[in-house]
Amino acid sequence: MGGFGSGRGQNAKDTTNDMRALDIRRLQREGLLTPGRSFNWQWLINGQKVADINIRTKAACVILKYRSKSQGGMWQSMDYPITIEWTPCNLSGKRVWFRCPAIGCGRRVAILYGGQIFACRHCQKLVYQCQRETDDDRAARRADTIRRRLGWEPGILNGEGWKPKGMHWRTFERLKAEHDVFANVSFAGMLARLGLIN
Repeated sequence: MGGFGSGRGQNAKDTTNDMRALDIRRLQREGLLTPGRSFNWQWLINGQKVADINIRTKAACVILKYRSKSQGGMWQSMDYPITIEWTPCNLSGKRVWFRCPAIGCGRRVAILYGGQIFACRHCQKLVYQCQRETDDDRAARRADTIRRRLGWEPGILNGEGWKPKGMHWRTFERLKAEHDVFANVSFAGMLARLGLIN
């Protein structure tokens, strides 16, 4: 498997998975948006801290404080507010959003992605990982989604399991048929990439 950027063309966009994401819904769930709080937020890979920022909360914004470094550049201290906005939900309660701080944007978003500044995926020119999948990769992912629903072990090479208890036979047979179509598309793509079929 290739490293970062392998398989992409010269002008291909980075994906949301390539960046550090700051999700305001998670901050809300963890009770961190109370005005007057100050805390560190960190990103881990295999249990090791790879980045962190300090977040201070106010009534209508959060203030991010961190250090950023451009490719080959010097470290630069960053300290700026990001407006937050609350909107009512249909049944009850409120939903919280970031307003993208990039100049000229101001989109209402749930997730900001770290770069020089934290901004929405549009301003960072990011695509979702699934937008760069091949047809056979997408088919394998869809087959795995069905496998999870059926309680089968992930991975189309792992064989099939049984019908889940309580699931109607008609539903099981429909899902199994969809799984088999996706698995066959994925197998055909793998074989074509290996040069075993045309």
